[in-house]
Amino acid sequence: MAKYLISFERGAMDHIPDEDFPQVGKDSHAVIQEIRDAGVFVFGGGLSYDDGDVEHAVVAVDGMVTDGPYPESKELIGGVTIVDVPTREEALKWAAKIAVGCRCAQDVRKFMDDPEM
Repeated sequence: MAKYLISFERGAMDHIPDEDFPQVGKDSHAVIQEIRDAGVFVFGGGLSYDDGDVEHAVVAVDGMVTDGPYPESKELIGGVTIVDVPTREEALKWAAKIAVGCRCAQDVRKFMDDPEM
């Protein structure tokens, strides 16, 4: 089994009308429940950036802390789901279902194997 990060960028859902968000929430939660029921869910969640509590920081190897990236940046991730599946194709299948539920494209990346785990 391998772990895959399925994510989307902040702003990817900006095209969705406000009145559609309740249904998008229901649809995306249904997909996550399906992933849970399949036994491949590891972790998932949306990342905050609208509530004023967005204090992003970059910590350098010397411990220096700097601000960034900024909320306006396209570099911010909007939400993530981590699945543990046997193949890339399986990860892509789940990403496609999440894309439908969230109404936005999903990025799929495999975590590196850790020989110590």
